[in-house]
Amino acid sequence: MTPGSRYAARPWLGRLSPAQRAPADPPPSVLHAFRAAAARAPQRIALAYFDGRLSYAETDALSGSLAGHLAARGVRPGDRVAVMLQNTPHFVLAVLAAWKAGAVVVPLNPMYKSGEVRHVLADSGAAALVCEATAWTAYLREAAAGTAVHTVLTARDRDLQTRDDPRVFGPARADNTAHITADIRAGVTTDATADATAGAAADPRADPRARAVAEADDLLAEARRGHPEPGPGAVPGPQAAGTALISYTSGTSGTPKGALNPHGALTHNAVRQVTGHPIPEGAAYFALAPLFHITGMVCELAACFVNAGTLVLAHRFEPGTVLDAFLEHRPAYTIGPATAFMALAAHPGVTRDHFASFRIVSSGGAPLPPALVERLRTTLGCSLRNGYGLTETTGATASVPAHLEAPVDPASGTLSVGVPGADTLVRILDDRGRELPFGETGEIAVRGPQVVPGYWQRPKDTARAFPDGELRTGDVGFMDPDGWLYVVDRKKDMINASGFKVWPREVEDVLYTHPAVREAAVVGVPDPYRGETVKAYVSLRPGTSAEPAELSAHCAERIAAYKYPREVEILAVLPKTTSGKILRRELRDRGRNRS
Repeated sequence: MTPGSRYAARPWLGRLSPAQRAPADPPPSVLHAFRAAAARAPQRIALAYFDGRLSYAETDALSGSLAGHLAARGVRPGDRVAVMLQNTPHFVLAVLAAWKAGAVVVPLNPMYKSGEVRHVLADSGAAALVCEATAWTAYLREAAAGTAVHTVLTARDRDLQTRDDPRVFGPARADNTAHITADIRAGVTTDATADATAGAAADPRADPRARAVAEADDLLAEARRGHPEPGPGAVPGPQAAGTALISYTSGTSGTPKGALNPHGALTHNAVRQVTGHPIPEGAAYFALAPLFHITGMVCELAACFVNAGTLVLAHRFEPGTVLDAFLEHRPAYTIGPATAFMALAAHPGVTRDHFASFRIVSSGGAPLPPALVERLRTTLGCSLRNGYGLTETTGATASVPAHLEAPVDPASGTLSVGVPGADTLVRILDDRGRELPFGETGEIAVRGPQVVPGYWQRPKDTARAFPDGELRTGDVGFMDPDGWLYVVDRKKDMINASGFKVWPREVEDVLYTHPAVREAAVVGVPDPYRGETVKAYVSLRPGTSAEPAELSAHCAERIAAYKYPREVEILAVLPKTTSGKILRRELRDRGRNRS
Protein backbone atom coordinates (compact mmCIF):
# COMPACT_ATOMS: atom_id res chain seq x y z
CA MET A 1 0.00 0.00 0.00
CA THR A 2 1.38 3.38 -0.97
CA PRO A 3 1.54 6.21 1.61
CA GLY A 4 -1.07 8.15 -0.39
CA SER A 5 -3.60 5.32 -0.38
CA ARG A 6 -7.17 6.58 -0.45
CA TYR A 7 -8.14 3.63 1.78
CA ALA A 8 -5.54 4.33 4.50
CA ALA A 9 -7.96 6.66 6.34
CA ARG A 10 -10.34 3.71 6.82
CA PRO A 11 -13.58 5.63 6.20
CA TRP A 12 -15.53 2.74 7.75
CA LEU A 13 -14.32 3.68 11.24
CA GLY A 14 -17.16 6.18 11.44
CA ARG A 15 -19.69 3.36 11.09
CA LEU A 16 -18.27 1.34 14.01
CA SER A 17 -19.38 1.50 17.64
CA PRO A 18 -16.89 2.57 20.34
CA ALA A 19 -16.47 -1.09 21.35
CA GLN A 20 -15.67 -2.04 17.75
CA ARG A 21 -13.16 0.77 17.40
CA ALA A 22 -11.37 -0.10 20.65
CA PRO A 23 -8.15 -2.12 20.34
CA ALA A 24 -8.67 -5.87 20.51
CA ASP A 25 -6.91 -7.85 23.24
CA PRO A 26 -7.42 -11.49 22.23
CA PRO A 27 -6.03 -14.43 24.22
CA PRO A 28 -3.20 -16.33 22.49
CA SER A 29 -5.50 -19.19 21.44
CA VAL A 30 -9.02 -20.58 21.65
CA LEU A 31 -7.64 -23.14 24.09
CA HIS A 32 -6.64 -20.28 26.42
CA ALA A 33 -10.16 -18.85 26.12
CA PHE A 34 -11.73 -22.23 26.83
CA ARG A 35 -9.57 -22.81 29.90
CA ALA A 36 -10.39 -19.34 31.21
CA ALA A 37 -14.12 -20.05 30.80
CA ALA A 38 -13.76 -23.45 32.49
CA ALA A 39 -11.95 -21.79 35.42
CA ARG A 40 -14.58 -19.12 36.06
CA ALA A 41 -17.71 -21.16 35.25
CA PRO A 42 -16.83 -24.87 35.55
CA GLN A 43 -20.44 -26.04 36.00
CA ARG A 44 -21.88 -23.95 33.17
CA ILE A 45 -23.03 -26.01 30.19
CA ALA A 46 -20.40 -25.84 27.48
CA LEU A 47 -22.01 -28.22 24.97
CA ALA A 48 -25.70 -29.02 24.46
CA TYR A 49 -26.56 -31.83 22.05
CA PHE A 50 -30.27 -32.62 21.82
CA ASP A 51 -31.02 -33.77 25.41
CA GLY A 52 -27.33 -34.24 26.27
CA ARG A 53 -25.29 -31.73 28.28
CA LEU A 54 -21.57 -31.39 29.05
CA SER A 55 -20.33 -28.77 31.49
CA TYR A 56 -17.12 -26.84 31.00
CA ALA A 57 -15.47 -28.99 33.66
CA GLU A 58 -16.59 -32.22 31.95
CA THR A 59 -15.55 -30.96 28.52
CA ASP A 60 -12.15 -29.99 29.91
CA ALA A 61 -11.62 -33.40 31.54
CA LEU A 62 -12.78 -35.42 28.52
CA SER A 63 -10.69 -33.45 26.04
CA GLY A 64 -7.68 -33.68 28.37
CA SER A 65 -7.98 -37.45 28.50
CA LEU A 66 -8.22 -37.57 24.70
CA ALA A 67 -5.10 -35.43 24.46
CA GLY A 68 -3.29 -37.92 26.68
CA HIS A 69 -4.48 -40.76 24.46
CA LEU A 70 -3.24 -39.00 21.30
CA ALA A 71 0.15 -38.40 22.91
CA ALA A 72 0.36 -42.06 24.00
CA ARG A 73 -0.43 -43.09 20.43
CA GLY A 74 2.53 -41.11 19.13
CA VAL A 75 0.94 -37.79 18.13
CA ARG A 76 3.64 -35.18 18.68
CA PRO A 77 3.50 -31.38 18.89
CA GLY A 78 3.18 -29.99 15.37
CA ASP A 79 1.59 -33.17 13.99
CA ARG A 80 -1.66 -32.78 12.10
CA VAL A 81 -4.90 -34.29 13.40
CA ALA A 82 -7.70 -34.53 10.82
CA VAL A 83 -11.21 -34.18 12.26
CA MET A 84 -14.05 -35.32 10.00
CA LEU A 85 -17.30 -35.07 11.97
CA GLN A 86 -20.67 -33.35 11.91
CA ASN A 87 -21.69 -30.79 14.54
CA THR A 88 -21.44 -33.13 17.53
CA PRO A 89 -19.72 -32.84 20.93
CA HIS A 90 -17.11 -35.29 19.63
CA PHE A 91 -15.94 -32.65 17.14
CA VAL A 92 -15.31 -30.12 19.92
CA LEU A 93 -13.63 -32.69 22.18
CA ALA A 94 -11.34 -33.79 19.34
CA VAL A 95 -10.34 -30.22 18.44
CA LEU A 96 -9.58 -29.27 22.04
CA ALA A 97 -7.69 -32.54 22.53
CA ALA A 98 -5.55 -31.95 19.46
CA TRP A 99 -4.61 -28.47 20.66
CA LYS A 100 -3.87 -29.78 24.16
CA ALA A 101 -1.54 -32.32 22.55
CA GLY A 102 0.20 -29.51 20.67
CA ALA A 103 -1.14 -30.66 17.30
CA VAL A 104 -2.60 -28.77 14.34
CA VAL A 105 -6.25 -29.46 13.49
CA VAL A 106 -7.24 -30.27 9.90
CA PRO A 107 -11.05 -29.96 9.66
CA LEU A 108 -12.60 -32.15 6.95
CA ASN A 109 -16.03 -32.01 5.37
CA PRO A 110 -17.95 -35.20 6.35
CA MET A 111 -19.52 -35.18 2.89
CA TYR A 112 -16.15 -35.73 1.22
CA LYS A 113 -15.79 -38.87 -0.85
CA SER A 114 -12.85 -41.24 -0.53
CA GLY A 115 -10.66 -39.49 -3.11
CA GLU A 116 -11.24 -36.06 -1.56
CA VAL A 117 -10.36 -37.35 1.90
CA ARG A 118 -7.27 -39.06 0.60
CA HIS A 119 -6.08 -35.81 -1.01
CA VAL A 120 -6.37 -33.88 2.27
CA LEU A 121 -4.81 -36.63 4.39
CA ALA A 122 -1.91 -37.01 1.99
CA ASP A 123 -1.42 -33.29 1.40
CA SER A 124 -1.51 -32.38 5.10
CA GLY A 125 0.53 -35.39 6.21
CA ALA A 126 -2.01 -36.01 8.97
CA ALA A 127 -0.80 -38.38 11.68
CA ALA A 128 -4.26 -38.98 13.15
CA LEU A 129 -7.84 -39.10 11.92
CA VAL A 130 -11.03 -38.60 13.93
CA CYS A 131 -14.16 -39.72 12.10
CA GLU A 132 -17.60 -41.28 12.46
CA ALA A 133 -17.47 -45.01 13.17
CA THR A 134 -19.61 -46.14 10.24
CA ALA A 135 -17.67 -43.92 7.82
CA TRP A 136 -14.43 -45.57 8.97
CA THR A 137 -15.73 -49.05 8.28
CA ALA A 138 -17.44 -47.98 5.04
CA TYR A 139 -14.71 -46.14 3.12
CA LEU A 140 -12.29 -44.08 5.21
CA ARG A 141 -10.05 -47.02 6.04
CA GLU A 142 -9.26 -47.30 2.33
CA ALA A 143 -8.79 -43.52 2.01
CA ALA A 144 -6.27 -43.48 4.87
CA ALA A 145 -4.27 -46.46 3.61
CA GLY A 146 -0.81 -45.45 2.44
CA THR A 147 -0.93 -42.01 4.07
CA ALA A 148 0.90 -40.92 7.21
CA VAL A 149 -2.15 -41.65 9.39
CA HIS A 150 -1.18 -44.01 12.20
CA THR A 151 -3.87 -43.23 14.79
CA VAL A 152 -7.65 -43.30 14.32
CA LEU A 153 -10.41 -42.33 16.74
CA THR A 154 -14.00 -43.10 15.81
CA ALA A 155 -17.13 -41.44 17.19
CA ARG A 156 -20.74 -42.54 17.20
CA ASP A 157 -22.99 -39.61 16.54
CA ARG A 158 -25.83 -41.04 18.65
CA ASP A 159 -23.64 -40.95 21.76
CA LEU A 160 -23.93 -38.21 24.38
CA GLN A 161 -27.70 -37.89 23.81
CA THR A 162 -30.71 -40.20 23.99
CA ARG A 163 -33.32 -38.43 21.86
CA ASP A 164 -32.21 -40.09 18.58
CA ASP A 165 -34.21 -37.66 16.45
CA PRO A 166 -35.07 -39.70 13.30
CA ARG A 167 -35.11 -36.53 11.17
CA VAL A 168 -31.35 -36.31 11.70
CA PHE A 169 -30.22 -39.83 12.54
CA GLY A 170 -32.71 -41.85 10.50
CA PRO A 171 -34.47 -44.93 11.88
CA ALA A 172 -33.14 -46.50 15.06
CA ARG A 173 -30.39 -49.06 14.48
CA ALA A 174 -30.74 -52.32 16.39
CA ASP A 175 -27.36 -53.60 15.32
CA ASN A 176 -24.07 -54.38 17.01
CA THR A 177 -22.93 -50.77 16.75
CA ALA A 178 -25.89 -49.67 18.87
CA HIS A 179 -25.10 -52.34 21.47
CA ILE A 180 -21.46 -51.28 21.62
CA THR A 181 -22.57 -47.67 22.10
CA ALA A 182 -24.86 -48.67 24.95
CA ASP A 183 -22.07 -50.70 26.57
CA ILE A 184 -19.66 -47.77 26.38
CA ARG A 185 -22.24 -45.42 27.92
CA ALA A 186 -22.72 -47.88 30.77
CA GLY A 187 -18.99 -48.42 31.26
CA VAL A 188 -19.28 -52.13 30.45
CA THR A 189 -16.41 -53.95 28.75
CA THR A 190 -17.40 -56.81 26.45
CA ASP A 191 -15.60 -58.65 23.70
CA ALA A 192 -17.23 -56.28 21.23
CA THR A 193 -16.17 -53.13 23.07
CA ALA A 194 -12.69 -54.53 23.49
CA ASP A 195 -12.51 -54.88 19.71
CA ALA A 196 -13.93 -51.40 19.24
CA THR A 197 -11.26 -49.90 21.52
CA ALA A 198 -8.43 -52.05 20.23
CA GLY A 199 -4.94 -51.13 21.29
CA ALA A 200 -5.68 -49.95 24.83
CA ALA A 201 -3.60 -52.75 26.30
CA ALA A 202 -0.90 -52.76 23.64
CA ASP A 203 2.69 -53.54 24.62
CA PRO A 204 3.99 -50.23 26.06
CA ARG A 205 7.45 -51.04 24.75
CA ALA A 206 6.20 -51.04 21.17
CA ASP A 207 6.42 -47.89 19.04
CA PRO A 208 2.87 -46.45 19.17
CA ARG A 209 3.27 -45.26 15.59
CA ALA A 210 3.76 -48.82 14.37
CA ARG A 211 0.18 -49.94 15.01
CA ALA A 212 -1.84 -50.95 11.99
CA VAL A 213 -4.06 -48.06 10.94
CA ALA A 214 -7.03 -50.48 10.94
CA GLU A 215 -6.98 -50.46 14.76
CA ALA A 216 -9.40 -47.64 15.48
CA ASP A 217 -10.05 -46.52 19.07
CA ASP A 218 -13.44 -45.34 20.29
CA LEU A 219 -13.28 -41.61 21.05
CA LEU A 220 -15.77 -41.57 23.89
CA ALA A 221 -14.28 -44.63 25.58
CA GLU A 222 -10.80 -43.10 25.50
CA ALA A 223 -12.14 -39.74 26.71
CA ARG A 224 -13.72 -41.48 29.70
CA ARG A 225 -10.66 -43.61 30.43
CA GLY A 226 -8.95 -40.77 32.27
CA HIS A 227 -5.61 -40.62 30.43
CA PRO A 228 -3.32 -38.01 31.99
CA GLU A 229 -3.29 -34.82 29.92
CA PRO A 230 0.18 -33.96 28.55
CA GLY A 231 1.86 -31.46 30.86
CA PRO A 232 3.50 -28.17 29.82
CA GLY A 233 6.91 -29.83 29.94
CA ALA A 234 5.91 -32.25 27.18
CA VAL A 235 3.65 -29.93 25.18
CA PRO A 236 4.27 -26.18 25.06
CA GLY A 237 1.08 -24.12 25.13
CA PRO A 238 -0.20 -22.77 21.82
CA GLN A 239 1.26 -19.46 20.73
CA ALA A 240 -0.67 -16.77 18.85
CA ALA A 241 1.62 -17.08 15.81
CA GLY A 242 1.45 -20.87 15.77
CA THR A 243 -0.78 -22.73 13.35
CA ALA A 244 -4.13 -23.75 14.84
CA LEU A 245 -5.80 -25.07 11.69
CA ILE A 246 -4.97 -26.13 8.20
CA SER A 247 -8.32 -25.25 6.65
CA TYR A 248 -8.80 -26.57 3.16
CA THR A 249 -10.65 -24.31 0.76
CA SER A 250 -14.06 -25.59 -0.26
CA GLY A 251 -12.97 -26.71 -3.70
CA THR A 252 -15.88 -24.96 -5.42
CA SER A 253 -13.49 -23.89 -8.18
CA GLY A 254 -10.67 -26.44 -8.10
CA THR A 255 -8.41 -28.59 -5.92
CA PRO A 256 -8.62 -27.58 -2.24
CA LYS A 257 -5.59 -25.81 -0.74
CA GLY A 258 -4.74 -25.75 2.96
CA ALA A 259 -4.82 -22.26 4.51
CA LEU A 260 -2.62 -21.89 7.60
CA ASN A 261 -4.89 -20.28 10.20
CA PRO A 262 -2.86 -19.04 13.22
CA HIS A 263 -4.19 -19.38 16.78
CA GLY A 264 -4.13 -15.61 17.17
CA ALA A 265 -6.16 -15.06 14.01
CA LEU A 266 -8.93 -17.28 15.39
CA THR A 267 -9.09 -15.43 18.69
CA HIS A 268 -8.80 -12.02 17.06
CA ASN A 269 -11.91 -12.61 14.98
CA ALA A 270 -13.67 -14.35 17.88
CA VAL A 271 -13.05 -11.40 20.20
CA ARG A 272 -14.23 -9.00 17.50
CA GLN A 273 -17.42 -11.07 17.24
CA VAL A 274 -18.04 -10.77 20.97
CA THR A 275 -17.18 -7.08 21.35
CA GLY A 276 -19.18 -6.16 18.26
CA HIS A 277 -22.37 -7.93 19.28
CA PRO A 278 -24.56 -7.18 22.34
CA ILE A 279 -24.61 -10.78 23.58
CA PRO A 280 -24.31 -11.39 27.34
CA GLU A 281 -21.65 -13.71 28.72
CA GLY A 282 -22.89 -17.27 29.07
CA ALA A 283 -25.47 -16.96 26.28
CA ALA A 284 -26.29 -19.85 23.96
CA TYR A 285 -24.74 -19.94 20.49
CA PHE A 286 -26.50 -22.19 17.99
CA ALA A 287 -24.12 -23.93 15.56
CA LEU A 288 -26.04 -23.53 12.31
CA ALA A 289 -22.90 -23.36 10.19
CA PRO A 290 -20.84 -26.57 10.23
CA LEU A 291 -17.94 -26.41 12.66
CA PHE A 292 -15.52 -27.84 10.10
CA HIS A 293 -16.08 -24.63 8.09
CA ILE A 294 -14.09 -21.57 9.13
CA THR A 295 -17.33 -19.64 9.76
CA GLY A 296 -18.55 -22.19 12.29
CA MET A 297 -15.12 -22.66 13.85
CA VAL A 298 -14.61 -18.94 14.52
CA CYS A 299 -18.05 -17.33 14.82
CA GLU A 300 -19.64 -20.22 16.72
CA LEU A 301 -17.07 -22.39 18.54
CA ALA A 302 -14.33 -19.82 19.20
CA ALA A 303 -16.64 -16.87 19.90
CA CYS A 304 -18.76 -19.02 22.22
CA PHE A 305 -15.76 -20.02 24.32
CA VAL A 306 -14.40 -16.46 24.38
CA ASN A 307 -17.80 -15.48 25.80
CA ALA A 308 -18.01 -18.52 28.15
CA GLY A 309 -21.25 -19.45 26.42
CA THR A 310 -23.13 -22.65 25.63
CA LEU A 311 -22.58 -24.13 22.18
CA VAL A 312 -25.78 -25.80 20.96
CA LEU A 313 -25.21 -28.61 18.46
CA ALA A 314 -27.72 -30.50 16.31
CA HIS A 315 -25.50 -32.82 14.22
CA ARG A 316 -26.42 -31.62 10.71
CA PHE A 317 -28.82 -29.12 9.21
CA GLU A 318 -32.44 -30.29 9.13
CA PRO A 319 -34.92 -27.37 9.19
CA GLY A 320 -37.49 -28.87 11.57
CA THR A 321 -34.84 -30.03 14.02
CA VAL A 322 -33.16 -26.63 13.95
CA LEU A 323 -36.42 -24.79 14.62
CA ASP A 324 -37.20 -27.11 17.54
CA ALA A 325 -33.74 -26.41 18.96
CA PHE A 326 -34.35 -22.65 18.70
CA LEU A 327 -37.38 -23.04 20.97
CA GLU A 328 -35.66 -25.45 23.37
CA HIS A 329 -32.37 -23.61 23.88
CA ARG A 330 -33.36 -20.01 23.12
CA PRO A 331 -30.01 -19.07 21.57
CA ALA A 332 -28.87 -15.46 21.32
CA TYR A 333 -26.67 -15.91 18.25
CA THR A 334 -26.35 -17.98 15.12
CA ILE A 335 -24.74 -17.70 11.72
CA GLY A 336 -25.33 -19.70 8.57
CA PRO A 337 -25.47 -19.51 4.78
CA ALA A 338 -28.34 -17.89 2.95
CA THR A 339 -29.54 -21.30 1.76
CA ALA A 340 -30.13 -22.43 5.37
CA PHE A 341 -32.29 -19.40 6.10
CA MET A 342 -34.20 -19.97 2.88
CA ALA A 343 -35.00 -23.49 4.08
CA LEU A 344 -36.00 -22.28 7.56
CA ALA A 345 -38.25 -19.57 6.15
CA ALA A 346 -39.91 -22.12 3.85
CA HIS A 347 -40.65 -24.61 6.65
CA PRO A 348 -44.43 -24.94 7.16
CA GLY A 349 -44.15 -24.77 10.95
CA VAL A 350 -41.95 -21.67 11.28
CA THR A 351 -43.24 -18.79 13.40
CA ARG A 352 -41.90 -15.50 14.70
CA ASP A 353 -41.41 -17.13 18.10
CA HIS A 354 -38.66 -19.36 16.70
CA PHE A 355 -36.46 -16.29 16.24
CA ALA A 356 -37.62 -14.29 19.27
CA SER A 357 -34.59 -15.07 21.47
CA PHE A 358 -31.90 -13.98 19.02
CA ARG A 359 -29.86 -10.85 19.58
CA ILE A 360 -27.91 -11.35 16.36
CA VAL A 361 -28.64 -13.55 13.33
CA SER A 362 -25.88 -13.46 10.71
CA SER A 363 -25.32 -14.89 7.28
CA GLY A 364 -21.94 -15.88 5.95
CA GLY A 365 -20.29 -18.23 3.50
CA ALA A 366 -22.51 -17.32 0.54
CA PRO A 367 -24.12 -14.17 -0.92
CA LEU A 368 -27.23 -12.86 0.83
CA PRO A 369 -30.04 -11.77 -1.52
CA PRO A 370 -31.80 -8.56 -0.42
CA ALA A 371 -35.18 -10.20 -1.11
CA LEU A 372 -34.47 -12.88 1.51
CA VAL A 373 -33.53 -10.26 4.12
CA GLU A 374 -36.80 -8.44 3.54
CA ARG A 375 -38.83 -11.67 3.60
CA LEU A 376 -37.39 -12.69 6.98
CA ARG A 377 -37.90 -9.22 8.40
CA THR A 378 -41.54 -8.93 7.38
CA THR A 379 -42.70 -12.51 8.02
CA LEU A 380 -40.56 -13.62 10.97
CA GLY A 381 -39.37 -10.39 12.57
CA CYS A 382 -35.79 -11.54 12.04
CA SER A 383 -33.12 -9.01 11.12
CA LEU A 384 -30.65 -11.07 9.11
CA ARG A 385 -27.24 -9.41 9.03
CA ASN A 386 -24.78 -9.81 6.19
CA GLY A 387 -21.09 -10.55 6.45
CA TYR A 388 -18.08 -11.35 4.33
CA GLY A 389 -15.05 -13.51 4.94
CA LEU A 390 -12.89 -16.25 3.54
CA THR A 391 -10.95 -19.25 4.74
CA GLU A 392 -7.84 -17.16 4.11
CA THR A 393 -9.09 -14.40 6.42
CA THR A 394 -9.97 -16.86 9.21
CA GLY A 395 -13.62 -15.96 8.86
CA ALA A 396 -14.95 -12.42 9.07
CA THR A 397 -13.43 -9.58 7.06
CA ALA A 398 -16.46 -7.29 7.06
CA SER A 399 -19.78 -7.32 8.89
CA VAL A 400 -22.79 -5.13 9.51
CA PRO A 401 -22.48 -3.32 12.88
CA ALA A 402 -25.24 -4.32 15.30
CA HIS A 403 -26.59 -0.76 15.52
CA LEU A 404 -26.89 -0.30 11.74
CA GLU A 405 -28.68 -1.79 8.74
CA ALA A 406 -26.77 -2.71 5.59
CA PRO A 407 -27.51 -0.39 2.67
CA VAL A 408 -28.44 -1.58 -0.81
CA ASP A 409 -26.53 -0.06 -3.70
CA PRO A 410 -29.15 1.83 -5.72
CA ALA A 411 -27.45 1.23 -9.05
CA SER A 412 -26.92 -2.53 -8.87
CA GLY A 413 -29.36 -3.60 -6.15
CA THR A 414 -26.48 -5.32 -4.29
CA LEU A 415 -26.74 -5.59 -0.51
CA SER A 416 -23.63 -4.44 1.34
CA VAL A 417 -21.71 -7.12 3.25
CA GLY A 418 -20.85 -4.57 5.93
CA VAL A 419 -17.75 -2.64 6.89
CA PRO A 420 -14.26 -3.89 7.78
CA GLY A 421 -13.02 -3.99 11.35
CA ALA A 422 -10.95 -1.26 12.97
CA ASP A 423 -7.69 -3.16 12.42
CA THR A 424 -8.50 -4.43 8.91
CA LEU A 425 -7.62 -2.68 5.68
CA VAL A 426 -9.68 -3.44 2.57
CA ARG A 427 -8.75 -2.02 -0.82
CA ILE A 428 -10.24 -2.35 -4.31
CA LEU A 429 -7.68 -3.01 -7.07
CA ASP A 430 -7.67 -3.19 -10.84
CA ASP A 431 -6.16 -6.06 -12.86
CA ARG A 432 -2.68 -4.55 -12.44
CA GLY A 433 -2.94 -4.21 -8.68
CA ARG A 434 -3.55 -0.44 -8.72
CA GLU A 435 -6.04 1.15 -6.34
CA LEU A 436 -9.40 2.11 -7.75
CA PRO A 437 -11.48 5.07 -6.54
CA PHE A 438 -14.44 4.55 -4.23
CA GLY A 439 -17.43 3.26 -6.17
CA GLU A 440 -15.41 1.51 -8.90
CA THR A 441 -15.46 -2.26 -9.22
CA GLY A 442 -12.32 -4.36 -8.91
CA GLU A 443 -10.68 -7.15 -6.92
CA ILE A 444 -11.05 -7.03 -3.15
CA ALA A 445 -7.72 -7.09 -1.27
CA VAL A 446 -7.46 -7.56 2.51
CA ARG A 447 -4.72 -6.89 5.04
CA GLY A 448 -5.05 -7.45 8.78
CA PRO A 449 -4.33 -9.70 11.78
CA GLN A 450 -6.85 -12.31 10.59
CA VAL A 451 -5.17 -12.89 7.20
CA VAL A 452 -3.28 -16.19 7.05
CA PRO A 453 0.43 -16.23 6.19
CA GLY A 454 -0.14 -18.57 3.26
CA TYR A 455 -0.98 -22.07 2.10
CA TRP A 456 0.43 -25.31 3.42
CA GLN A 457 3.43 -26.37 1.29
CA ARG A 458 2.38 -24.22 -1.68
CA PRO A 459 4.94 -21.40 -1.97
CA LYS A 460 3.93 -20.42 -5.52
CA ASP A 461 0.24 -20.18 -4.66
CA THR A 462 1.16 -18.26 -1.50
CA ALA A 463 3.30 -15.74 -3.41
CA ARG A 464 0.54 -15.23 -5.98
CA ALA A 465 -2.32 -14.84 -3.49
CA PHE A 466 -0.49 -12.90 -0.73
CA PRO A 467 1.86 -10.34 -2.30
CA ASP A 468 3.55 -8.50 0.56
CA GLY A 469 1.17 -10.22 3.01
CA GLU A 470 -2.00 -8.74 1.47
CA LEU A 471 -4.62 -11.25 0.34
CA ARG A 472 -5.90 -10.94 -3.21
CA THR A 473 -9.27 -12.55 -2.66
CA GLY A 474 -10.40 -13.28 -6.21
CA ASP A 475 -13.71 -11.63 -5.30
CA VAL A 476 -14.94 -8.63 -7.24
CA GLY A 477 -16.58 -5.73 -5.44
CA PHE A 478 -16.52 -2.04 -4.64
CA MET A 479 -16.54 0.25 -1.62
CA ASP A 480 -18.53 3.44 -1.22
CA PRO A 481 -17.00 6.60 0.30
CA ASP A 482 -18.47 5.75 3.73
CA GLY A 483 -16.64 2.43 3.87
CA TRP A 484 -19.53 0.07 3.05
CA LEU A 485 -18.22 -2.91 1.11
CA TYR A 486 -20.20 -4.60 -1.69
CA VAL A 487 -19.29 -7.99 -3.14
CA VAL A 488 -20.31 -8.39 -6.77
CA ASP A 489 -19.04 -11.88 -7.58
CA ARG A 490 -16.07 -14.16 -8.08
CA LYS A 491 -13.70 -13.07 -10.88
CA LYS A 492 -13.75 -16.55 -12.39
CA ASP A 493 -17.57 -16.63 -12.48
CA MET A 494 -17.94 -13.64 -14.78
CA ILE A 495 -19.93 -14.40 -17.95
CA ASN A 496 -18.83 -12.87 -21.25
CA ALA A 497 -21.93 -12.58 -23.45
CA SER A 498 -21.20 -10.99 -26.81
CA GLY A 499 -18.39 -8.99 -25.20
CA PHE A 500 -20.55 -7.74 -22.34
CA LYS A 501 -19.64 -8.59 -18.74
CA VAL A 502 -22.42 -10.27 -16.79
CA TRP A 503 -22.00 -10.91 -13.07
CA PRO A 504 -24.12 -13.91 -11.98
CA ARG A 505 -24.83 -12.39 -8.57
CA GLU A 506 -26.76 -9.47 -10.10
CA VAL A 507 -29.02 -11.79 -12.09
CA GLU A 508 -29.52 -14.07 -9.07
CA ASP A 509 -30.62 -11.14 -6.92
CA VAL A 510 -33.30 -10.31 -9.50
CA LEU A 511 -34.48 -13.92 -9.58
CA TYR A 512 -34.86 -13.90 -5.81
CA THR A 513 -37.42 -11.10 -6.09
CA HIS A 514 -39.82 -13.54 -7.79
CA PRO A 515 -42.17 -14.92 -5.14
CA ALA A 516 -41.78 -18.54 -6.29
CA VAL A 517 -37.98 -18.65 -6.26
CA ARG A 518 -36.31 -20.40 -3.34
CA GLU A 519 -32.73 -20.82 -4.67
CA ALA A 520 -31.05 -19.46 -7.77
CA ALA A 521 -27.69 -19.86 -9.46
CA VAL A 522 -26.58 -18.27 -12.72
CA VAL A 523 -23.76 -19.53 -14.94
CA GLY A 524 -22.40 -19.01 -18.42
CA VAL A 525 -22.89 -21.77 -20.98
CA PRO A 526 -21.50 -21.99 -24.55
CA ASP A 527 -23.48 -20.22 -27.25
CA PRO A 528 -22.57 -20.35 -30.97
CA TYR A 529 -23.57 -16.71 -31.54
CA ARG A 530 -22.88 -14.90 -28.25
CA GLY A 531 -19.86 -16.98 -27.20
CA GLU A 532 -21.49 -17.45 -23.81
CA THR A 533 -25.08 -17.02 -22.80
CA VAL A 534 -26.68 -16.65 -19.40
CA LYS A 535 -28.38 -19.69 -17.90
CA ALA A 536 -30.23 -19.83 -14.58
CA TYR A 537 -30.88 -22.84 -12.38
CA VAL A 538 -33.73 -22.36 -9.94
CA SER A 539 -35.50 -24.29 -7.19
CA LEU A 540 -38.98 -23.21 -6.15
CA ARG A 541 -40.54 -22.53 -2.77
CA PRO A 542 -42.94 -25.20 -1.52
CA GLY A 543 -46.50 -24.70 -2.70
CA THR A 544 -45.54 -22.40 -5.60
CA SER A 545 -45.14 -22.86 -9.33
CA ALA A 546 -43.44 -21.00 -12.16
CA GLU A 547 -42.48 -21.74 -15.73
CA PRO A 548 -38.98 -21.12 -17.11
CA ALA A 549 -40.28 -18.56 -19.58
CA GLU A 550 -42.00 -16.68 -16.76
CA LEU A 551 -38.75 -16.45 -14.78
CA SER A 552 -36.79 -15.35 -17.83
CA ALA A 553 -39.35 -12.63 -18.54
CA HIS A 554 -39.25 -11.53 -14.89
CA CYS A 555 -35.53 -10.81 -15.29
CA ALA A 556 -35.89 -9.24 -18.75
CA GLU A 557 -38.21 -6.61 -17.28
CA ARG A 558 -35.67 -5.63 -14.62
CA ILE A 559 -32.15 -5.84 -16.10
CA ALA A 560 -30.42 -5.09 -19.39
CA ALA A 561 -31.19 -7.32 -22.36
CA TYR A 562 -27.70 -8.86 -22.45
CA LYS A 563 -27.98 -9.92 -18.77
CA TYR A 564 -31.28 -11.76 -18.47
CA PRO A 565 -31.15 -15.58 -18.65
CA ARG A 566 -32.05 -16.98 -22.06
CA GLU A 567 -32.28 -20.42 -20.47
CA VAL A 568 -33.88 -21.33 -17.15
CA GLU A 569 -33.89 -24.84 -15.74
CA ILE A 570 -35.94 -25.71 -12.67
CA LEU A 571 -34.44 -28.29 -10.28
CA ALA A 572 -35.80 -29.77 -7.07
CA VAL A 573 -32.68 -28.59 -5.21
CA LEU A 574 -29.45 -26.95 -6.30
CA PRO A 575 -26.14 -28.71 -5.59
CA LYS A 576 -24.33 -27.26 -2.60
CA THR A 577 -21.33 -27.80 -0.42
CA THR A 578 -22.11 -28.88 3.15
CA SER A 579 -21.37 -25.32 4.23
CA GLY A 580 -24.25 -24.13 2.03
CA LYS A 581 -22.43 -22.64 -0.95
CA ILE A 582 -24.21 -23.33 -4.21
CA LEU A 583 -21.84 -25.15 -6.55
CA ARG A 584 -21.84 -22.99 -9.66
CA ARG A 585 -18.97 -25.06 -11.03
CA GLU A 586 -21.11 -28.21 -11.02
CA LEU A 587 -24.00 -26.37 -12.64
CA ARG A 588 -21.67 -24.85 -15.22
CA ASP A 589 -20.41 -28.31 -16.12
CA ARG A 590 -23.99 -29.56 -16.33
CA GLY A 591 -24.93 -26.75 -18.71
CA ARG A 592 -21.89 -27.23 -20.93
CA ASN A 593 -22.38 -30.99 -21.15
CA ARG A 594 -25.91 -30.44 -22.41
CA SER A 595 -25.00 -27.71 -24.87
